[in-house]
Amino acid sequence: MLYGHPAVREAAVIGVTDPYRGETVKAVVSLKPGATATAADLDAHCRAKMAAYKRPQQIEIVEELPKTVTGKILRRMLR
Repeated sequence: MLYGHPAVREAAVIGVTDPYRGETVKAVVSLKPGATATAADLDAHCRAKMAAYKRPQQIEIVEELPKTVTGKILRRMLR
């Protein structure tokens, strides 16, 4: 769903610890060159298209996602 936003280049979704739920959803996003978007913009995009329990509770915008030599996103490094 995050890839549907016009400013998103890459996105990864991971689980992080939450004191209330035990674990919650966090999205780590990198933006296209020259594009601008805030975490609030991406959250509004997700709110319009996703159910509340599927929506990321935290959104972090990074310069680039860590990848392997073959180009796969390293989710373990994002945690």
